[in-house]
Amino acid sequence: MTDKSIIFFDIDGTLLDEEKKLPPTTKQAILELKACGHDVAIATGRAPFMFEELRQELDIDTFVCYNGQYAVLRGEVIHKHPLDPLSLQVLTDVALLHNHAIVYMDHMDMKANVPNNEFIASSFGTFKTNLLPAHDANYYKDREIYQSLLLCQELEESYYEEVFPSLHFVRWHANAVDVVPTGGSKAKGIAKITELLGIAPEHQYAFGDALNDVEMLSTIVNSVAMGNGMPEAKAAAKYITKPVHEDGIWHGLRMVGLL
Repeated sequence: MTDKSIIFFDIDGTLLDEEKKLPPTTKQAILELKACGHDVAIATGRAPFMFEELRQELDIDTFVCYNGQYAVLRGEVIHKHPLDPLSLQVLTDVALLHNHAIVYMDHMDMKANVPNNEFIASSFGTFKTNLLPAHDANYYKDREIYQSLLLCQELEESYYEEVFPSLHFVRWHANAVDVVPTGGSKAKGIAKITELLGIAPEHQYAFGDALNDVEMLSTIVNSVAMGNGMPEAKAAAKYITKPVHEDGIWHGLRMVGLL
């Protein structure tokens, strides 16, 4: 085991504020962590191609994405947990019957099974980029799909939760739900990285704000919820810092004694 610490940061609502901007104090805090010899990593529901610029800006090459289904350690893929192809096929068929769109995501790209869907546009619009999935109804065939998006309104996912016990549905937008394998989470992906690095639980830290951070925050010993976070995230965390736009990362790192 090593005495070095590793700190995992969620992106949206944690590293980035509502305008998808990186606060200057957050960038400075991460530079200081790295200068102290700590490992800094990202744990996000995003696809790897959706935060390349952020990784470059912060010089981070270790990350867990797709809510734990795809993990990279120092630039090398060390964990992959794709969706079951048959389950994805049946999910697609059922979603079409309910007029719900699906987005398929692998490590390189993402495609939607229907064109010009308003829920896709509204949910992806929150990232404040021009990135939208093109139409390819067969993209999931003969590929490893690590996460899908089910485009439906709030509470409509309850039907799918009953019908698909092998799939886990996590809402992140009024019109969008992440779909990952049951049992998959950021915490599982993080465990793959920390085991390889030999970092003890007491030297593991995590910052998050949303529903897909709950298992991570409840599993990691030194967990911090953002002041702007959801009640479920705050309840799961050991500490609560200030909101991201009020230098929340900097304050949180001081709170746990890393800065």
